[in-house]
Amino acid sequence: MVLKQTHYAATASFFSTLLLLKLLPTVVSVVPNNKTSPLDAWIQSNMKHYSATKSFGQTLKTTDDEGSGGNKVIKVRKDGSGDFKTVTEAVESVPSGNSQRVIISIGPGTYTEKIQVEKSKPYITFYGESGNMPTLSFAGTAKKYGTYYSATVTVESDNFMAVNIAFENSAPAPDPRQNDQQAVAMRIAGDKAAFYNCKFIGYQDTLFDDQGKHLFKNCLIQGTVDFIFGNGKSVYTGTTINSVAKGLGTITAQGREDASDDSGFVFLHCKIQGTGDTYLGRAWRKMPRVVFAYTEMGSLIDKEGWSDNASGQSSDEMYYGEYKCTGPGASSSGRAKFAKILSDDEAAPFLSTSFIDGSEWIQGPPSL
Repeated sequence: MVLKQTHYAATASFFSTLLLLKLLPTVVSVVPNNKTSPLDAWIQSNMKHYSATKSFGQTLKTTDDEGSGGNKVIKVRKDGSGDFKTVTEAVESVPSGNSQRVIISIGPGTYTEKIQVEKSKPYITFYGESGNMPTLSFAGTAKKYGTYYSATVTVESDNFMAVNIAFENSAPAPDPRQNDQQAVAMRIAGDKAAFYNCKFIGYQDTLFDDQGKHLFKNCLIQGTVDFIFGNGKSVYTGTTINSVAKGLGTITAQGREDASDDSGFVFLHCKIQGTGDTYLGRAWRKMPRVVFAYTEMGSLIDKEGWSDNASGQSSDEMYYGEYKCTGPGASSSGRAKFAKILSDDEAAPFLSTSFIDGSEWIQGPPSL
């Protein structure tokens, strides 16, 4: 597809340029950040409001009382003790046009499947056990499927939720000399999606945050190059970003095209750890927008922080912001000139879920 050809071409150009400049990778391990964020307080406040009023905004049904008849629970168990043995069968059992919250309770183990939740099936929740998290795994690569279709799990429907689920693309680490080994673990293209305590495991292009408004809370995202990419409008909070790059790495490749495109990635109270000489983001499309706030950055972060030399975009059109981040990788000394160290007023629009209209749709995990 044109989308992914452009993405690869930009990636190749980016690394071709930077490889001329960089010599040695850095390895670091970062202590977790245990601070309570304003976003946590916001969610707790809204959860209390939800418990008292059974409502999260006037236009959205509650998690435990959506549609008629409350939630429906479908059990998936590898040993045959549930309703289905595979997640695919469970998803296929949900009727098109569904208006009821359907919880697909997934038992422990690894489910080797390529799963798609079609646009016609909203209000689906994948739910696993926090202490024995199920893994949804597949080894799809761009060579066989194209990057866009390589995802282990693709969700195109609205109001999707995942709780305690590991999304994995098990394809091996790519050869940087090859152009067809991108491998997506999750592509989320539906609106109003929330992920709680989930893992996204892969190498290049792990999480395709394609389009729509999304919340990622207390998650782990692992990869090497562009491992959070796409044109979604998302808030990541309390999330660990783990680079496993052996040389150069990039965390984000956000796909905003112009000023009227209201997308962007915001990272609040996250932590960045791992290996490699890693950039916070690089210019894939014309006007990327990414903000890191209150985030602990390990010394793996390149001193420049950001790159604008992937596809010849103008640095004046990029919005790469940082606000009150900590750790050795957060030093503003040596930062790229186009990076923004935000003032309080500049940071304010990005410091809560109002960035994604969260008061209208965010809900906590349902009870089983």
